[in-house]
Order: sequence, then structure tokens, then C-alpha cells
Amino acid sequence: MTSDPEGIIRLEHFNPVTKQLIAGAQQLADELKHAEVLPVHVMGRALERSPAVQAVFKSMGLDPNMVAELTDKALRRLPKGHTQAFVSARLMDLFGRAQREAKRDKVEMVGIAQLLHALAQEVRGPAGKVLNELGIGPGGFREHIHALENAPSGLTGGTTKVADNYLRDLVADARNDCFDPVIGRDVEVRRLMQILERRFKNHPLIIGEAGVGKTTIVRGLAMRLAQGDVPSNLAGARMFELNTGALVAGAKLRGEIELRLKTVVDKLRAMPDAENILVVEELHALFGQGIAGSGIGELLKPLLARSEVRIVATTTIEGVQKITERDPSVMRRFSSFTIEAPTVEQAQEMVRGIASRFERHHRIRIDESAVVTAVTLAKRYIADRALPDTAVDLIDETASRKRVDVDGVPVEVDASMRRLESIDAQLAGLKGETTELGLKRIALLEAEAVELRPRVEKLRREYEARRGVVAAVSTIRKELAIARDAQTKARDSNDFAKLGELEHVTLPELENRLRAAEQAAASAGVRADMGVVSEADVAATVNDWTGIPVAKMMEGEAEKLLQMEQRLGARVIGQSEAVRAVARAVRRSRVGLRDPGKPIGSFLFLGPSGVGKTHLAKTLAGFLFDDEQAMTRLDMSEFMEKHMAQRLIGSPPGYADSEQGGYLTEAVRRKPYSVLLFDEVEKAHGDVFNLMLQVLDDGRLTDGRGRLANFSNTVVIMTSNIGSKRILDTDPKLFETEDGREAVRDVLMTELNEFFRPEFLNRIDDVVVFKGLSKKDLSGIFELELRKLRRMLKDRDLNVEVTDVARAALVEIGYQPALGARPLQRAILREIQNPLAEALLKGGALSSGTVTIDFKDDTFTFERNANAS
Repeated sequence: MTSDPEGIIRLEHFNPVTKQLIAGAQQLADELKHAEVLPVHVMGRALERSPAVQAVFKSMGLDPNMVAELTDKALRRLPKGHTQAFVSARLMDLFGRAQREAKRDKVEMVGIAQLLHALAQEVRGPAGKVLNELGIGPGGFREHIHALENAPSGLTGGTTKVADNYLRDLVADARNDCFDPVIGRDVEVRRLMQILERRFKNHPLIIGEAGVGKTTIVRGLAMRLAQGDVPSNLAGARMFELNTGALVAGAKLRGEIELRLKTVVDKLRAMPDAENILVVEELHALFGQGIAGSGIGELLKPLLARSEVRIVATTTIEGVQKITERDPSVMRRFSSFTIEAPTVEQAQEMVRGIASRFERHHRIRIDESAVVTAVTLAKRYIADRALPDTAVDLIDETASRKRVDVDGVPVEVDASMRRLESIDAQLAGLKGETTELGLKRIALLEAEAVELRPRVEKLRREYEARRGVVAAVSTIRKELAIARDAQTKARDSNDFAKLGELEHVTLPELENRLRAAEQAAASAGVRADMGVVSEADVAATVNDWTGIPVAKMMEGEAEKLLQMEQRLGARVIGQSEAVRAVARAVRRSRVGLRDPGKPIGSFLFLGPSGVGKTHLAKTLAGFLFDDEQAMTRLDMSEFMEKHMAQRLIGSPPGYADSEQGGYLTEAVRRKPYSVLLFDEVEKAHGDVFNLMLQVLDDGRLTDGRGRLANFSNTVVIMTSNIGSKRILDTDPKLFETEDGREAVRDVLMTELNEFFRPEFLNRIDDVVVFKGLSKKDLSGIFELELRKLRRMLKDRDLNVEVTDVARAALVEIGYQPALGARPLQRAILREIQNPLAEALLKGGALSSGTVTIDFKDDTFTFERNANAS
């Protein structure tokens, strides 16, 4: 017998009855809110539920009820107020004595007899006082232990009430219309019934990733049972869902989960004249505690073998591995079938089929374009769960967002009101400020408040006016929906008097009132589509969930893509051919002219250091996702060793850090729509290229734990300095013509073939050559750096102007063809930023206004503009 560091006791040498008795003692301590589980709890539960213990006390001439009353008094005297009881040292001593008694009796497992002998040795504590009062000392039970032979060996009592806490009647819920319609899963529900009808192994196990619809299939069967649309053998069957979380929660003693599960099974067996089906969601959760061969498997296997209670279970692929590790034989007793996520078209049918339920709940209308967009965006951007669950969640939250906008304060009004409140709070905090900076801030805030206050008042009046008419429209629509439901019921029940009143009086009146209310709403500025969920609303929700600005991407995307070269070229200077190659690949992807299983594009960027290879990757991430951080950068110099290559996909189970996942696979799983940058790829170990072959060809990679990472929505960019010397030695005029660029590429491909394997190069979409930067290119880069500097100085009310002479001098200093743009950045840092930093710290004339930078007598000069404020 051992005890885990977290306080979980292992009772390997206790038989099932004593295990259940000890688990019951833990439950009793929790119910009474005691701090510790003591031997008196074991004694109290034994007197309550063990006929064998009661028989021993009767053999001694004692009334078990009187002994139980004394034990209850001792329990009531213990202090209360704790939410969870922990194992006491006195209880551990009791278990140790029981094991010694088992060795003395030469039995392998501790039974009721050994437990009673150990209890008799309690001379202190609450249990010891009760036994002393009864005149029972060490060895007091030995002469009467023969009473166990004719007494029932199991435990009784207290099962029905406990079992009710863990069960939910799914068929009753289906009759009460608690479930949404099951669309597109008829084949799976039929397979479920086929397995239940089998003679042997009639226990279905549904395996699938999170969100594919395992629970929906089970509920589909419950709905068929409620409607009687099942074979005769299943007619009248009842389905009870086991609350796995409640069953496992709070279990600290070995055997407690088994005891709880046994009470549930006993209740199902005791139900008369019913075919009972036990539904176990997330079966692997039952195996989450304990060691291999724990009691859960031992309890389930006889049930599965005898089929007294048929079990329908669900689990994930990882859950199957977990169960197999704990008890491999359990899986053989189930009939397993795996369900896959639906296709985009199937998912759209499913969402479309239940959209009316969301419309009724949220009292809005869901447009068809919103359904299509929800499925498309969920498939593309939300990778942690599968369709259709992600699309359903997306529709649900978007509909609730629309309901809040319609009934609550609109976003625009709310943002303006909150901003005005923020300004007023800041002005109150700046009251009495006399410093120059404080006075400037007050002036700016007061000017914003003067402009904002009338707008807020106007928006508030319009909102109040709209709110009344919107509430009127909503109320009438609700009444109309109720009347139409009543019309359907009257038609079904042949209540013609009620039907005539509804069709000729009630419904026309409500429709007229609705038209009038909608006209009043339109005159008050309420748009007709205000209560309609559109594709833009769905895109806004995806933006909230993932941070990807999908709404902006959808808005004018065609124009944005057509101008891609200009927008990227404005930030990546001197590399027009590289920009053009990337833009072509992205456009092909957006219009669907690419293999959907491969990455959006895969490129090998060749060129000297500092010419913009990494910068183009960052700029591309910013263009595609409005966020340069939507890029995963892996420096291949970190993966030069063989053992480091494994880090990309993570260690297999059983190895160190196997739970952390791989650098590459986890990054793609978190950001499925991103730019992957493999910097200086030629430095990587050969095993890295073996992994990348699969990424470039199939767009997927299996990590160390067997999970797939999808690369189909990524742009893969690899940079390399191979051939840099040849590029620098090449006449720049060659890069100005197509023939010249092809000649350079042919020369570089010769070098690449010597370094990379042909199968790797063959899978890359394009090899992009970056030319060396000219002085003209550096001049354009200087403009970008100057804008960046001005943004940094904006908060200090300082502006910088650079004369043409100073600009030319900086470009001359920073022109080193072999090093690209980085020497220019260092020159700006040394010649401009360092002197400005010293001037700002000194607080002189250069600390505000406009500073003109010139170059005179081989020295950079700084002068404050006399006209600057």
C-alpha cells in the first residue's frame, strides 16, 4: 500500500468490497464537511452499508442501530466547515494494521474481517472511544468473525439517490424538444443502431476529434427512440447519459470512482421492463486517474461481456491511446467506428438546418451568405476544433452580437460615450496642472471633448428614438410567431373555430401592426437589415476570436490584391521582381487556382545579407493579415544538429518534453493562417529537409503525438545566402531584363543543385533572386527610416528634416554592397539618433519644434527651425 504525493491512496491489496467501503468513508467525510477522513468514518459507513459488519455486531449481542447511533454522535462532534476531506495519518495507520492482519491470516487481499480486526486496535480517537464504550478492545472481534460466513458480502443502501446525481435521461429530453435537429448524420445514427442490435459486442464506441459531432449522433439516436423510429428490439429503450465529470470530481481514494459507477449500473439493472442504454461521453475521462489495471476497466469488462446494460461511448483518438495504456482489453469489448469532420458543403447543410433555432432564440434573421461565410471562415481560420462545431459556435455568437447591437447600445454610440467619459476623467485628473506638457494635454483633451460632446448627444437621442420602435417591432414579431405556432397546432388538431379566428382576425391584424411598426422604424433611421446577420458580421466575430482582420480582408479584396506590387514595393525597396513573384502566388491562391492541399506559396529567397529577404516576409504578413506578428520565424542555425530537428515536430510520447509539442507544428496549429519564415535554411540539418518535403508537397505534417498540422493556409518562405558572391559580382544591368534575370538564375541553380537535393528544389514554387542594393535604392530606404524616426519623435512634439546634402552623405556612408541596408541603418543610428538622444536628455533648444539636419565641413549639424512653434 502506497500513497501518492498528491494524497491519493492506492489500495492494491484491498478487495473490491473494502475498497468501496473506504471510498464511501471518503464520501461521508465530504458530506459532513470534515477536514480529515478518520477510522470513525470507515466504521460509520460499514455499519450503514455492510450487512456483514452488522452480523458481527449482532453475534456479539449488540444492536447495530445502537452502535450506528453512537458512531453518528462521534461524527457530529467533529469540527466542520471544510469543502474537501483529506486522508488522516490515523487512517493510514488503520490500513497498515489491516494489511498486517491479512499477512497473519495468510490471505492476499484485505477483507472485512481484517478491517474489523484493525478497527478493534483503535484505542484513541473517536472510533476508539466508541469501541471502548461498547467494551470492545484489541482482538474483540476474533471470536465472532465466523458471522461473516453466512452474511451477504456486498454493500447495500444509498445507491438510488447517488446514481440520480450522475444520470440524465436523453430520451425524455428529446421528447421535450431539447435538442437541435440532426442533419447529415443519418448513416452514422444507423450504424449506431446496427451495433446495438448485434448479439455480441453490442457496445458502440464513437471515435472522432473534438467538434465533429459525436454527441450529436448520440442525441440523434435519442430522438429516434423518442419518436419510435427504431427496430422493435430497441422500442421502449431508455438512454441515460453518465455525467463523467461529476463521477470523477473529488475522487481521492482508490475505488471511489468504481463505487460511484457501480451504484449507477445497479440502478439501471434494477429498472423493471426496460432496455437501458448507458451513454458515456469522453470515456477516457474515467481512466484519467489511477494506474494501469485500475478498477474502472475491471468493472466495465463484465458489463461489456454480459451486455446487461448496453454502453454507447465516445472518445477522441488521443483518448483511445489513453484507454489502451490503462487497460488494453477494454477497447476489444467495444465495436468502434470513427467519424470524420464533414466537408464544407455538408457543414453548410448542417448549419443551415439548425439556423432557424438560433433565429428563434435570438429573434433575428440569419442570411444565407452568413451561413456560407461561417463555414468557410471556420474551416480556414479556426483550427483547434473541427467542423461543424466551429461554424455553429460562430453563427451563435454572431447572432448574439447582432442581438446586443439591436437591443442594446450600438457599438458606435457605446464607443463615443465611453471615450467622452474617459476624456472627462482625464481632465479631472489634470485639474490644477501647471507644467507645459500638462497644459498641452489639457488643451488637446478639451478640444476633443468640445468636438465629441454634441455628437454623443445626437447619437444618444437617435438611439433612444430607435430603441422604442425596435422594441415595438420585436414585440409584434414575437406575437406573430406565437400566433403562427398556434395556427399550426389548430390545423393539426382540426380545431376549425380557432383556426378561422387566427387566419381571418388575429394574423391579419398582427401583420398590419408589424408593417406600421416597420415603417415607423424606417422613418426613425432603423435599417431594414439591422436585425439580419450578414457575412460581414461573421467576419467581425472571427476577428474577435482570432485577431485576424478578416473583415478588412473581405472588404475590397480584389482591388487590394491587384495593387499588391505597389503596396509591397512601397516598403520593400529595390526588389521589384521578388515582390512580383510573391504577389502572383498570393493572387493564384485567392482565386482558387492552386492545389488546395499545398501551402499558398513556397519560395526560396536568395541574395546577399541585408537586401530585404526577411523584411519582405514581414511585409507580406502585414499585407495579408494587417499584422506583421502573424509570422513564425525559425532560425535554422538552431537546428543544425540531428537531435534539434526532432524539436520541429516534438518528441514522441514517453520522451522528455513530449507534452510540449513541436516548434513548427504548434506554431501552425496556433496560427494556421500565417507566414512561415525559415531563415538561413542552408544551415539546417538534413533531417529538417526531410520534414519540409512533406510540408511543401502535402501541406501537412504529423507531430510527435500523432496529430496533424495543416499548412495549406500558410506561405512558406526560406532564405539563403548561397550564391551571394555571384549576385554581387553580377552587372546590375542584367537584373533589368528578363533574359538577364534568367541567366543569373541559371548560374545560381547550379550552386543550389550542389547543396540541396533535387526533390527539395523540385517542390519549391519559385526561387526568387534578390539583387544587391544600389545607392538609389538606399536613398529610398533612407526615406522609410526617416519616417520611422519621425513616428518615434511625434510624442515629444519634435520633427526632423534632412537636407539633400545630409541625405547624400548618409547614403554614401551606408553604401556597402556586400552588407545591404544594415550599414545605412547603423549610420542613421550613429549620426542622427545618438546626437538627438543626448539633446533630448539635456532639454535644450533641440528638445522640441523642427530640427534641420545638414552636412557641412564633413560634420552633421543640427539646427532648430526659427519658425517652429
